[in-house]
Amino acid sequence: MATRGSYAKGVAKRDEILTTALEVIARNGYRKTSIRDLAAEVELSQTGLLHYFGTKEELFAEVLRKRDEIDGAELGVDTSLTPAAFIDGLVKVVKHNADVPGLVQLYSQFSAEAAEPGHPAREYFQERYRQYRDIVARFVRAQQAMGALPASLDADSTAALLAAATDGLQTQWMLDDSIDMAAHIRYLWGRLTAQ
Repeated sequence: MATRGSYAKGVAKRDEILTTALEVIARNGYRKTSIRDLAAEVELSQTGLLHYFGTKEELFAEVLRKRDEIDGAELGVDTSLTPAAFIDGLVKVVKHNADVPGLVQLYSQFSAEAAEPGHPAREYFQERYRQYRDIVARFVRAQQAMGALPASLDADSTAALLAAATDGLQTQWMLDDSIDMAAHIRYLWGRLTAQ
């Protein structure tokens, strides 16, 4: 049986791997990052690295969870934010994504692959979209109750449209980096919330 110290070391090593993978993928891109590269960065063998995650796909799904954890702390969405503060936080994350193209590539690739039943990232994406839609819809409803957003705005549709727009803009940006994702999100929000 593992001792508490070895468990804590394992958790710390796993977190180090995820943090390092975020940096390497952001720098090199998803397609140009191998398990061998990541293992070398954290001074493990490939087998040693996969001991913590099982498969490459499971590792990359956990990298996306770690990215969301960090971005979520940056965005800090709660229903007490004003509409302007909410969109400022979302735009901040979208702008950050332009600085980490490798992570955007990983996200986009895995979101498409996760449509296949049994893909290691399928559950991650299902939960991620559900949580995102729930957070945004709750925010819209809270702001409507305070009179800050139009009552005619459908909260659930708004949440789904923001998720679709953000993901779609990322795909367009990967094909043409002159696309200003943040400006388009601001524009969409302005149109959705015009009173």
